[in-house]
Amino acid sequence: MGGHGMTERSVAPRARPVDPVYQERLRVLLVEDDEGDAFLVRELLHEADAPFDLRVATSLREARGQLAGIHCVLLDLGLPDAEGIDGLRKLLAVAGSAAVCVLTGRSDEHLGVASVAEGAQDYLVKGQVDGVLLTRSLRYAVERKRADENAQRLREVELRQAESARLERGLLPQPLMSTERVAVHTFYRSGRAMGLLGGDFFDVVQVGADKLHVIVGDVCGHGVDEAALGVELRVAWRALVLAGVPDEQILGSLEQVLMSERRAREVFATVASVVLDLAGNKAVFRLAGHPPPVLLQGGQVTPVEARRGIVLGVRPKPTPATEVPFSGDDWSLLMYTDGLIEGHTGHGNERLDVSGLCGLLDETAARSVPLAALPAWLVGRAEQANGGPLADDVAMLLISRGHGR
Repeated sequence: MGGHGMTERSVAPRARPVDPVYQERLRVLLVEDDEGDAFLVRELLHEADAPFDLRVATSLREARGQLAGIHCVLLDLGLPDAEGIDGLRKLLAVAGSAAVCVLTGRSDEHLGVASVAEGAQDYLVKGQVDGVLLTRSLRYAVERKRADENAQRLREVELRQAESARLERGLLPQPLMSTERVAVHTFYRSGRAMGLLGGDFFDVVQVGADKLHVIVGDVCGHGVDEAALGVELRVAWRALVLAGVPDEQILGSLEQVLMSERRAREVFATVASVVLDLAGNKAVFRLAGHPPPVLLQGGQVTPVEARRGIVLGVRPKPTPATEVPFSGDDWSLLMYTDGLIEGHTGHGNERLDVSGLCGLLDETAARSVPLAALPAWLVGRAEQANGGPLADDVAMLLISRGHGR
């Protein structure tokens, strides 16, 4: 941009010292085709004793190959291959996390203002810059860019939190039931950072006066995609139940939804499905690769002995059904995802597993843990044994009839 004459002023003989708070050494790329102006920029930084490493490119094309590791780009708006604001836009498209300051001539100062509106952090007018001003402008541009990126990350966190809240409304529904013969207590805790939900899901739907459908499921993986798929499966399951699809066909239909909506063929889901017949005081269990529910009755804690089918999404096959009668009107049924039982017990690499869970449930009678507090108490005890938070998501449903124990 030789016509604007940054060389028209001399280098200040003595520059004020750089503010000691700014000691980080920055890498600056000057994009300038005028050798005289490039020389002056280098001398200004040298005289100011600025802790900068300066590189020079004479065109935008050359600059593209030197952007790696650059903290700030000082861009002349009059390059042979990029003129004015168009050149700035092209640079911003490839600058990544580097801050951008533009150089304008005195007659083009309006371009500096427009550049800031386009996304540059600052502008400098040739002929009106000394070493201290140049140093501070570059330093402040870098700080403003970092502040902008931090603000962007904060907005992204807020968007993820809003997304998580929407997923939570889908994953953690209110049981759709009117009967008072049973009570349902639910629990969910995410194993993901920042509280984002994973692929665990559950639901309860009453059909008629005496029939209660219950499901707990776990989509493999812990991301937002898995959480969204969990929501889809839960909603599809509820729709199938309410539509009156025969019980033995529901999981097969749910598997079809899974296979059509999953992002990759290796994604699968485990499911525990129960149909409670309150009039007959019995239940039909279907386990698709899922750990068995645990029955609390008559002072005994026992895993439900139900046949276990394969997970959904691997090799479509009907899930076997197992009918289990209850011996009285006073019982509780705990359904859960495997995140609860996969933690360590404190004894080497031994996992809590179903037997360890039954041991914890045996403790609850002696400790008189209320049913409503039981799921959270179990997670607390599992984390205590694990020596820290559980790595996986945990979902639980506790269905109780009578006084529970």
